[in-house]
Amino acid sequence: MHSEHTPLHDLGRRIFGLGAIVFGATGLAWGDFAFNWVPVQPDVPHRALLAYLTAILLILGGLGVLWRRTAQAGAVILAVLYVIFALLWLPRVIGFPQIYGTWGGLLEELAPAPAALIVYAMCSRGDPVRRERLAQLGRYVFGVCVLSFAAEHFTALPQTAEMVPAWIPPGQRFWAIATGLFFVLAGIAIISGVMATLGARLLTAMFVGFSLLIWFPRLFEMPHAHNVWAGNAVNLTMAGAAWVVADWLARRDRYAGAPDRE
Repeated sequence: MHSEHTPLHDLGRRIFGLGAIVFGATGLAWGDFAFNWVPVQPDVPHRALLAYLTAILLILGGLGVLWRRTAQAGAVILAVLYVIFALLWLPRVIGFPQIYGTWGGLLEELAPAPAALIVYAMCSRGDPVRRERLAQLGRYVFGVCVLSFAAEHFTALPQTAEMVPAWIPPGQRFWAIATGLFFVLAGIAIISGVMATLGARLLTAMFVGFSLLIWFPRLFEMPHAHNVWAGNAVNLTMAGAAWVVADWLARRDRYAGAPDRE
């Protein structure tokens, strides 16, 4: 069996699953959708019931992804949920196509879905060619989503800068621009395949930095805010998704040309 099945290599998949579990747990705790990410309108029939059902499915999907034997089933659940979350942004995209934030919201919610597809492919023991195609599709879609993160940064630069802690030198606007550029470089690397593994690893590190510097401290400032807990969960999911992509790219690089021995 390949060494990529060690717990260390599986850590990205497990962080990805943990992000879904935390996101689902926030839904159960508040009995509602985190509207900033899952814009289910207040007048939707049985909204509370749908929120609880969605939260339970997120937890089940996340738990499934944690263990290799159930990872494919968990990945399917999560992929479907994240695609649905993205589709919920369509009315805003159709209504306000000139505002990039609507497109950005759609692609932000879509981003974990291709990572789930890669998890499915990596944990499959089926046709290697089909697995490779699924993973490649996931890699390209995820790369497009990363480029969208950059576009969101630059089209809402003041709002992005406000999220940066003021104490970090040389300034909030500098880091808003810098992280946008980092997203551009990571997206290009992942799509083109040029230094793709490094790009995905650095992208993972950037999301971890967002967690430590931006999202986690907010839990102490606003411990009762649903969107703060949900934001932590979403960012954790993004870190896990980037990690999953990086793990797959590293695996592909390491075993390029080697016979499959799984």
